[in-house]
Amino acid sequence: MNLVLSKFKNKVCTLTINRPEQYNALDIDVLKELDAQFDAISNQKDCRVVILTGMGDKAFIAGADIKAMSRMDINAARKFSKFGQDLTVKIEEFEIPVIAAVNGYALGGGCEFAMACHIRYASDNAVFGQPEVGLGLIAGFGGTQRLSGLVGKGRALEILLSGNSISANEACSMGLVNKVFTQSELISASEKLAESIAENAPISIRSTIKLVNNRTNTIIQQGLLKEQDEFTDLFRTVDTAEGLAAFIEKRKPEFKGK
Repeated sequence: MNLVLSKFKNKVCTLTINRPEQYNALDIDVLKELDAQFDAISNQKDCRVVILTGMGDKAFIAGADIKAMSRMDINAARKFSKFGQDLTVKIEEFEIPVIAAVNGYALGGGCEFAMACHIRYASDNAVFGQPEVGLGLIAGFGGTQRLSGLVGKGRALEILLSGNSISANEACSMGLVNKVFTQSELISASEKLAESIAENAPISIRSTIKLVNNRTNTIIQQGLLKEQDEFTDLFRTVDTAEGLAAFIEKRKPEFKGK
């Protein structure tokens, strides 16, 4: 089964994460396939805009695959974080505009991938959040670095430290999302915007993305390295092992602070 589906129409390439039974959760195989799809698009001259979405009507990307993470050692954790970070940077710096069509849960890594996209449209049932602290972890795909740039430091810390989720309308009101649509309207609205952008000069689009990103890229790159180190180090702790185990066992974790 293809983990990422690709469709091309009217100069727009739509990529769909295809793990609906797992709420389109991310594991290393999904990341590798998504990375390969973006590489293929970069060599496809006719594609002017990318839409990234999830299969089904429940989840965009519900986060990382917790069962897979629970089996990671230190080296695997670093590799996973680095791969996810590198891919979100690739999306953020992609010369072709990337629109996130967030069609449901966008939690943890899902929220981080949405933030890496240039524009975010959401369905009215979409839910955003960074719940990692409840697992004894931190956001590992750039969430600690990008969220404050979109919603401000205070709101970012509230989301990151509480682990609480926010609705699509709340996300829109604080600038995390550009617009909210009904579930049935989301893809058509995203395609309409994409086709409008696709009519503009590609060289101007590339320059605009580069210049908008230029203001924050150096700061983000430095922060990503620190985030990767902290994410990896947490896999040495009792609390992280407890948080992951509790999630899988569907119980409340008992954190010890060590």
